[in-house]
Amino acid sequence: MSAKLNVNIDHVATIREARKTIEPSIITAAVICEQAGADGITVHIRGDRRHIQDRDIELLRDVVTTYLNVEMAATEEMLKIAMDTKPDAISLVPESPDEITTEGGLDVVKNISVVRAMVKRLRDAGIFVSAFVDPINEQIETCQSIGVQQVELCTSEYADLTLGAKAAHGEGTMKAAQEVKRIHDAAVHAHGLGLKVAAGHGLTYRNIGALAGISEITEFNIGHNIISRAVFTGLYRAVEEMIDRIRLGASV
Repeated sequence: MSAKLNVNIDHVATIREARKTIEPSIITAAVICEQAGADGITVHIRGDRRHIQDRDIELLRDVVTTYLNVEMAATEEMLKIAMDTKPDAISLVPESPDEITTEGGLDVVKNISVVRAMVKRLRDAGIFVSAFVDPINEQIETCQSIGVQQVELCTSEYADLTLGAKAAHGEGTMKAAQEVKRIHDAAVHAHGLGLKVAAGHGLTYRNIGALAGISEITEFNIGHNIISRAVFTGLYRAVEEMIDRIRLGASV
């Protein structure tokens, strides 16, 4: 059984916001992804609203028929949005206004009081809670202790090691293999604690195979690479191709 694919469509909104216009439509993108076989839609609503807007979440909640996963920081502003729209899942992520994209996992250990309070309020509202964390046992164990139901393991280090010159270098290949093992061991540990396990960040058609073979990982959240591919192939085909790669990796 291969892992599910949630397609992150943030960068459809990035193109729209470049002109502050109405196209491309985030809703059309979500529908195409679902029609192509995606198991869910992921979006990240940021404090600076650089791509996804409040209205997008409202519309997506009405349109998405599979699974709507909304990434957000653990703030009162974001909690209100979650309570008003009731997506299927909230993924708690770190956020800095200066970053181009999320730079690593949420430090749940350091921010335990804030995250615990957010988790409780979300779960009391019947919302499934995931936390985006680095593949570190202490972070995973802390998530489990405060009621987080799923950890999404940050794959940024692995992804970085599989890009460009690093991927072609022998040492880079060895380090990438070590990172796959670290992610595997973290996934096994999280699964053993009763947590669901997802993974994401920087994953591509080229590097997904090694992680798709980790049976404890039941969900991937992938966006930028799919949207980039869609520029040349169309969104429907780009989603199909990623699903094929995940299934192929799971079968090896």
